[in-house]
Amino acid sequence: MAKYYSLFGGTTTDTQIQVAKENQIIIDDGPYMFQSRCVIYKVEHNDNGYIYHFVTLDTKELRCTEILEPLSKKFGIGYYYDDVNPEFIDPLEVAALVSEAKEKARIKAEKAEEERRRADEQAAIGLKRFAALLPADAKAVIVARLRQDESDPMSDYFSSKTVRTVILGFSRHTRDLFSEMRKYAANMPETAYLSEPNEEYEHREKYSMGGGYYLGESRYSGWIIQKVSIYDRERTIKEFAYTAGDEANIRLATPAKTETENEPQQIAINGEFVIVNYSEKAIALFGDTRPIKDKLSAIGGRFNGRLTHEGEKRAGWIFQKAKEPQVRELIGITE
Repeated sequence: MAKYYSLFGGTTTDTQIQVAKENQIIIDDGPYMFQSRCVIYKVEHNDNGYIYHFVTLDTKELRCTEILEPLSKKFGIGYYYDDVNPEFIDPLEVAALVSEAKEKARIKAEKAEEERRRADEQAAIGLKRFAALLPADAKAVIVARLRQDESDPMSDYFSSKTVRTVILGFSRHTRDLFSEMRKYAANMPETAYLSEPNEEYEHREKYSMGGGYYLGESRYSGWIIQKVSIYDRERTIKEFAYTAGDEANIRLATPAKTETENEPQQIAINGEFVIVNYSEKAIALFGDTRPIKDKLSAIGGRFNGRLTHEGEKRAGWIFQKAKEPQVRELIGITE
């Protein structure tokens, strides 16, 4: 026998008492005032009490719960049954819904298993590849991580997840140096703008719940550069095996600059606007860009208040070289 007491609702639920039947509609009251209708297709009983198996009507998912609360005493998130005017669905319709939900679950499981096998194969390839690449004297790995924001400001919840990791290089020490991170940022077009000094991109969050040392605009979204210390070589090889299994996630080489390439080269002028070759993989735009700043941002531009042009620090915009035609069109250069 099991009883559950709710501190919020001030109610007690005895799971040994059956409160709903098969084919009966129940309500899933979720977070953010989200509600979905469900129907019970099976009721089981064991030593702990009754278990209600149900299928959601909108997403066709199979779920179960031991706790059903009366809708007339609704107090928050949970599963509720209408204790005043219970609603039922035809058994044949319920059977069809369950059949559809089971097929959906089967397909989902097959896809998950297929993805697991693919991930295992990629990791096996990456294990050998990364072991061969990792220098014997390496103390840390320099990586770029693409972060996806999963925050919900309305509930004061802030979180993100890494959707891609790219190996940029290795370090012979474990000190967190932004100058070192900027050097490796140039290895990839997506992070090339981080290779130029900008204190706004330097984050020192080595405290509880902080993001550590990283180079980037935000730890919640977009690309950041981080340093991962190597404490156990074999563990590190396993950690990066899946990433290294995809060659696109390894960007170790930065083309060496010739003596004439050390300074930005002007490639186009239109009135007050100047475009220069800023690095091997990036161009910079200088001029009075305030009237078009939103358009520049929309095509992938990154504003930097500390770029170097003609020997002086100037504010400007950094773009991947592939964006040059769009930048030219935006400022009116047609040739």
